[in-house]
Amino acid sequence: MSNSTILNIASTLPATAAQRPDQAAVVEPGGRRITFRELDELTDRLARGLARLGIEPGRRIVLMVRPGIEFIALTFGLFKAGAVIVLIDPGMGPRRVFRCLDQVEPDGFAALPVVHALRVLAGRRFASARFNVTVGRRWFWGGATYAGLVYGTEMNQGRRMHPGRPILFESVPVPGSPGIAQTKATDPAAIIFTSGSTGPAKGVVYEHGMFAAQVSALRDYYGIEPGGADLPGLPLFALFNVAMGMTTVVPDMDPTRPAQVDPQKIVKAIRRENVTQGFGSPAIWKRVGRYGAAQQISLPTLQRVFSAGAPVPVDVLSHMKSMLVAEGAEMHTPYGATEALPVASITATDVISRTAEQTCRGAGTCVGRHFPAIRLKIVEITDGPIGALSGVRELPPGEIGEIIVQGAVVTREYFRRPEATAAAKIPDGNGFWHRMGDVGYLDAEGALWFCGRKSQIVETSRGRMFTDRVEPIFNTHPRVARCGLVGVGTRPDQLPVIVIELESGFPAEELTQELASLALAHETTRGIERFLYYRGPLPVDVRHNTKINRELLAEWAARQ
Repeated sequence: MSNSTILNIASTLPATAAQRPDQAAVVEPGGRRITFRELDELTDRLARGLARLGIEPGRRIVLMVRPGIEFIALTFGLFKAGAVIVLIDPGMGPRRVFRCLDQVEPDGFAALPVVHALRVLAGRRFASARFNVTVGRRWFWGGATYAGLVYGTEMNQGRRMHPGRPILFESVPVPGSPGIAQTKATDPAAIIFTSGSTGPAKGVVYEHGMFAAQVSALRDYYGIEPGGADLPGLPLFALFNVAMGMTTVVPDMDPTRPAQVDPQKIVKAIRRENVTQGFGSPAIWKRVGRYGAAQQISLPTLQRVFSAGAPVPVDVLSHMKSMLVAEGAEMHTPYGATEALPVASITATDVISRTAEQTCRGAGTCVGRHFPAIRLKIVEITDGPIGALSGVRELPPGEIGEIIVQGAVVTREYFRRPEATAAAKIPDGNGFWHRMGDVGYLDAEGALWFCGRKSQIVETSRGRMFTDRVEPIFNTHPRVARCGLVGVGTRPDQLPVIVIELESGFPAEELTQELASLALAHETTRGIERFLYYRGPLPVDVRHNTKINRELLAEWAARQ
């Protein structure tokens, strides 16, 4: 795909609407739904309204609304207008959100009233945000309303869409031609911020061509066909559903707190809407899987379950697999990052039958083979930027190093962060490689084994220790819910410490002795003699509620 190729990811919506006009595009928990034909017409109206506001291609608009019809409609309406959508996890907290907004300097907000209230209270901090849309009642901050854009008048507050009723607006004329902005494949479509779980959150620039490449990669690899229904635990994945002709069934949950999901509501939605696939973090499927195992529930319509964001515990895979009874149904654990997705994938069947035992012995977590469209290498671990691929040594199978990838689904830069971009990208002729920030190795069969984050390597006098080679060994103890490896002191003479979250009860000297014996029984963990017990759940990331925040744990351990 050349840099001059005309491509707008929003063009997938009218194509889907033409092929499947009466299929539900989005179904909300309360029963409100919209067909692909209605969604296409709705986004045309929104695109016209956005153009009337003065939103031109390239304008950066922060989107902060709840998952549902308005979220998806505004996403594609903004794409059709050529705007660049800015997505930030509200769960990271106001201070971090404001830092992200300061980086972006948005041209406007399409958001809930509370977000606009905070914008106004921030004074001149967002003086450049002149193009604003309120999803809900507009108060004193000006701008347009979502309903006003749909019905052709910014002052219209009376037309509201009620749960269970179809969205009808054919009788209301709206002037202008909708069109779709003639963006190029390399033009930015979105700025999606990382979760900031291992450092400051950074805005990842997504291009229209990258979104299209992701759709193709996921559809072709997993054999996804139009007509199914998907329950996405991460709202952005609804974009792929529209492009692939899948109904989006919005889960009844707080997307910023997946670990608190009500499994009964998830199961109910899957059964009610005949959901054929679902995506969620391990935290979601842990709760659903345990509930399903306890209640002996089966989900006969589910063909595929995806879980990503962190290594998935074997018990979660086993519980979810037991609920999948359709012929050929499978659970997949794709590996990737905000900057590069998807990279590799493995099935729950392969993990349970082949790799789980090796993981428990300290081999790391097998994440499978890389996607056909991805090139992947393991190179020597290097601090600081790498000026060219020729300046770093590629490692043979079995040797742990940095994971680097190249392909059409790999993003090329962070927004206005040239130093971060230089640190994460390796120039290679006319192209580049992305440094995943992870370490791992390739086995003799070409499968990728994840060993942890590069920034979380513990440097000891005996050598390097990798979190995902060490922690699974201690997680085999029946009293350990999970644990985190951290280093106390300065590199390369850090003291390795294991911080334990117990399943229940209180720590005892006998338990510590058993853990010390586990450490001595494996080459990977010899030298670990300090064990600390953390009261309550270990701190985790805001997006998936699964990745252990070892940076916070290290600070806590140093104080003990």
